[in-house]
Amino acid sequence: MHKYERIVYWSPADNAFIAEVPELPGCMADGATAAGAMENAEQVISEWLEIARKRGQKVPEPRENLM
Repeated sequence: MHKYERIVYWSPADNAFIAEVPELPGCMADGATAAGAMENAEQVISEWLEIARKRGQKVPEPRENLM
């Protein structure tokens, strides 16, 4: 499991739960349940990282716990 922060919320406009990954710009996934959105986010994070590396972009390190 990737160690990037995820923010999960309900989107009435999409009628789905959305999982956003703040450290990775534009990286988000949806799902019928919060758990589904989290699971889908794992795949999207992998794809985001793969594409960034292929493009030679800097890949951000996961943030430490902010609390």
